[in-house]
Amino acid sequence: MPKEDHEKTIASLRRAYTMEMETVANYLANSIDLDGVRAEEIKKSLQADITEELGHAQQLGQRIKQLGGLVPGSLDLKFGQKELQPPADTTDVVGVIRGVISAEKQAIAHYQQIIRDTDGVDYVTQDLCVQLLSQEEAHRVMFEGFLKEYEKQA
Repeated sequence: MPKEDHEKTIASLRRAYTMEMETVANYLANSIDLDGVRAEEIKKSLQADITEELGHAQQLGQRIKQLGGLVPGSLDLKFGQKELQPPADTTDVVGVIRGVISAEKQAIAHYQQIIRDTDGVDYVTQDLCVQLLSQEEAHRVMFEGFLKEYEKQA
């Protein structure tokens, strides 16, 4: 793999790692902060997904290391996930659901880009991102189902 492609792959994986870590932080905050009877299922789902998203970050970190890169520490993480920030209104379950969907769509787009960039060049990274893409798509679909139900009740 040319050095330029190698460095681009590591940078893309570091960005994916950052996105996963930010999602963990926001899922954790929202799983604690949400209030109300209607929030319980969403809180449980977010709590369960924290482990999955952290696992994604661990897998990405391992791949970064295998490629000779360094996993970013907290001072190198640049967060920007505005839509998934815990809402001031702790009963805004629909806002959190929409935030999750937005974050998943961003992750999906990023993994799709890495898959395209590594095609024919780095099959290991491509395979990892295909696996992660599948899990992110499943999570997005689940939360889109939650959104349908919550909007129907409104």
